[in-house]
Amino acid sequence: MLNRITLRNSANHKGSVLEGKKIAIVHDWLITYGGAERVLEQLLKVFPQADLFALYDFTPENQREYFLNKKVTTSFLQKFPFARKKYRSYLPFMPLAVEQLDLSQYDIVISSSHAVAHGVLTNSEQLHLSYINNTMIYAWDMYHHYLNSAGLGKGISGLLAKVIMHYIRNWDSSTANRVNKYISNSAYMSRRIDKLYGKNSDIIYPPVETDKFDLHTIKEDYYVAVSRFVPFKRIDLIVDAFTKMPDKKLVIIGDGPDMKKLKAAAGKNIRFKGFQKQEIVNAYVKRAKGFLFTSVEPFGIAVVEALACGTPVIAYGEGAAPEIITDGEHGVLFDKQTPEGLIEAVNRFENINYSFDPEKLKENAQRFSSKRFRNQFKNFVENSYREFINSKTSHHRQTVKKTQNDRAKWETVSL
Repeated sequence: MLNRITLRNSANHKGSVLEGKKIAIVHDWLITYGGAERVLEQLLKVFPQADLFALYDFTPENQREYFLNKKVTTSFLQKFPFARKKYRSYLPFMPLAVEQLDLSQYDIVISSSHAVAHGVLTNSEQLHLSYINNTMIYAWDMYHHYLNSAGLGKGISGLLAKVIMHYIRNWDSSTANRVNKYISNSAYMSRRIDKLYGKNSDIIYPPVETDKFDLHTIKEDYYVAVSRFVPFKRIDLIVDAFTKMPDKKLVIIGDGPDMKKLKAAAGKNIRFKGFQKQEIVNAYVKRAKGFLFTSVEPFGIAVVEALACGTPVIAYGEGAAPEIITDGEHGVLFDKQTPEGLIEAVNRFENINYSFDPEKLKENAQRFSSKRFRNQFKNFVENSYREFINSKTSHHRQTVKKTQNDRAKWETVSL
């Protein structure tokens, strides 16, 4: 059963059930400022008094303000050779590393997890709430895809990779009961949590700074895609489709290991802009006639940002995209993750393009605002901690009553 969090008036910390409670926030790692780090940034705004833990902390100095310039307690992996650039290579050590973080002095532990943060160790007197940005898709959903794309499908190195992933899956499954309550970032993610851990989860959509995007009603004659160039993002699908539609202009922003291959396959109607600063990205997105999104994602912050600019979206209809976009109202959803499926979607999009109302697109994006996230999350933690305390009290009373009853029965038998 999916439990959706409703927005209520947020109580002040003063006089609340959280007053005086020690809170720890655990994040997987701090390397770049991405979607999971945006969630962390808002969590720290909700609980600025919290202490921050992570496996690694290599946050650039000009980005430390996002995390309130907090000192970060890191794991032993922080000192491993070449950890800054090769941090993913130490995946086999991550389960052990996250379990070594000492959180015993905290009343409430909040993990923000897309890898191993949810596996921290807590005791029965602590409330552990875990916000799942993503699960380890390279060990689960896309296991075979990742092995094949990395050339690890065969051979000794492939066998070693498979053994490591088997260990990671077993460890990940074993962590299911370490969390008191799971919070998922979409209904799609909630289903995955149920599948992998056998647990219900409450849904709180991620925060998007929707107010930072200007509504732009005048569109130019090009489409835009913004992404890292890695296989599962399926930028190859976009390139293939638009190469077959030479009359349609496409701008692709981003960088990654697949850049050379994508450029080689692209037609003359496709322009690659490489990595760009956020303000440049926003400028392209707000003027585009349509934003392209072809991967399966647990949410899709970039989709919401496009809508906040008044730009409609063409998206593959799996993952969380259908939770953000209503087909024909905020853009177009397509159900075949193929170039032909995208071509058909673009043609359908152009037939209804002028009926998309930028104001309504912006209004839809506001459902995912950062302010909404902060209020929902604060209410969730307060309510969860209140339930936790009440449950402890109730359990204590039941235990005392049972002990008294057992003692009375023993005394009766003794007489």
